[in-house]
Amino acid sequence: MTMIPQEVIRRKRDGEALDKADITAFVRGLADGSISEGQVAAFAMAVWFSGMSLDETVSLTLAMRDSGEVLSWAAIDKPVADKHSTGGVGDNVSLMLAPIVAACGLAVPMISGRGLGHTGGTLDKLESIPGYDIKPSAALLRQVVKDAGCAIIGQTADLAPADRRLYAIRDVTATVDSVPLITASILSKKLAAGLQSLVLDVKIGNGAFMVGLQEAETLARSLVGVANGAGVKTTALVTDMNEPLADAAGNAVEIENCLAFLRGEKAGTRLEAVVMSLAAEILSTSGFTVSPAEGTDLARRALKSGAALERFARMVHLLGGPTDFVERAHAYLPMAPVVLPVEAPFEGFLHSCNARDVGMEVIALGGGRTRPDEPIDHRVGFSGLKPLGTKVAKGEPFAFVHAASEDAAQKSRSRLLEIYAISEEAPAGRPVVISKISG
Repeated sequence: MTMIPQEVIRRKRDGEALDKADITAFVRGLADGSISEGQVAAFAMAVWFSGMSLDETVSLTLAMRDSGEVLSWAAIDKPVADKHSTGGVGDNVSLMLAPIVAACGLAVPMISGRGLGHTGGTLDKLESIPGYDIKPSAALLRQVVKDAGCAIIGQTADLAPADRRLYAIRDVTATVDSVPLITASILSKKLAAGLQSLVLDVKIGNGAFMVGLQEAETLARSLVGVANGAGVKTTALVTDMNEPLADAAGNAVEIENCLAFLRGEKAGTRLEAVVMSLAAEILSTSGFTVSPAEGTDLARRALKSGAALERFARMVHLLGGPTDFVERAHAYLPMAPVVLPVEAPFEGFLHSCNARDVGMEVIALGGGRTRPDEPIDHRVGFSGLKPLGTKVAKGEPFAFVHAASEDAAQKSRSRLLEIYAISEEAPAGRPVVISKISG
């Protein structure tokens, strides 16, 4: 029987469950353009109001995955794994995690994205590196994963094309924040990468899209349930995003932060806690280690030995970057002409901040976009961001602004002094890894 789009929309509008065949046919029409933009918008709104069951969301995800190419890694005799983050500020975890677990023995074809809203994008950070190709051919991608163990790239036109059209329509019809549609959008791209296992980092807090624990865990359970239902072994960690995760926020400054981490210079930080927790999960979920504890030990050895840094260097070179980038990063990364310290106005403890506002200030400096086609300034951002709970003396810098002009630097410095609150008392400590959702 032929699928009639308006009947699918009506049934979902009325709260009925859709069968797999109708969902598959609707997504096929979404991808080939035979279903109109108005019908796609109506479908998205019907899902927003009525929701979807687990089985429906699995069917939607698989249909969107199969709307384009699905990568095969049959020639690589390693577990194929990846990680996805829902996004935050100073969240450059992917840059370190991929080479760390690659050095441990996994294959990591990591499909990443650009900045969204106040959150930074992994691809924007990597484009700070001269020559780095975020859209290699399928043949080059396979070669890089084979030789370096990991490749961090962008979504190609052949991967999940139905998601690109649906997302563009959701973006202008106030239907972005639907858990089934978020789930299908994230996982269709990840599953198209041919993964065997996946670990999710679902952020919570004032710098995340999910502010409350309940909504974060609802999304995490949906993602984990659907990914496992689609045949990809998946777990999720819910992690804190009430302050920038790294001590840098921007593009080139976060690449510098990544290199410092891979050299072993970020031990004991919140960033290290998240990276190592995710490394432990991805190694155990893939079946490479028997437990997260064993995965942590293996990841620490890969970091300490320099093997992870070497994998990052190899990935950069194979994807078109300089052969000596790791050794001479300062010769290649774009540098802001003005670097201005942000000094504490009085003695006290860094008590709180709004991480979202920090991300928005990076955009104000030119380090992010207000329109999809807008160019960004890779030089700008913040470095030396001290973590909350740090005691600072009057006049002591707790951050540095990297800006294109003196005027922009002064404005951003004033704004950061408003964003960060300093108190006589230290804030209560917060765990950085809050909960785990298993399949």
